[in-house]
Amino acid sequence: QVQLVESGGGLVQTGGSLRLSCAASGRTFSSYIMGWFRQAPGKEREFVARISWSGDGTNYADSVKGRFTISRDNAKNTVYLQMNSLKPEDTAVYYCAAKFPLMEYSYWGQGTQVTVSS
Repeated sequence: QVQLVESGGGLVQTGGSLRLSCAASGRTFSSYIMGWFRQAPGKEREFVARISWSGDGTNYADSVKGRFTISRDNAKNTVYLQMNSLKPEDTAVYYCAAKFPLMEYSYWGQGTQVTVSS
């Protein structure tokens, strides 16, 4: 089992940057595929990015491709989401999640609010 705690959210102007962090407990962090999701008010939760256990493989939603970068440091049990060129439509609660390959995301953090002002 793993517990996830996000941090780094906040208020930023359009075009600004934020770096989200997700710290994981447990000794098996490097076994998990890690993902970032977000949920805007009145909308469904949506996929943002994911990274393989080794960090070699990444995938992004089209809406964030080229602006966001996911990375991980297995020695620190932490996954990051670097968000650049932020837009008002990026405003949402951002969640990190963990899963084993071929399975659903089983573990979720509590979320961190990102607000981009126009």
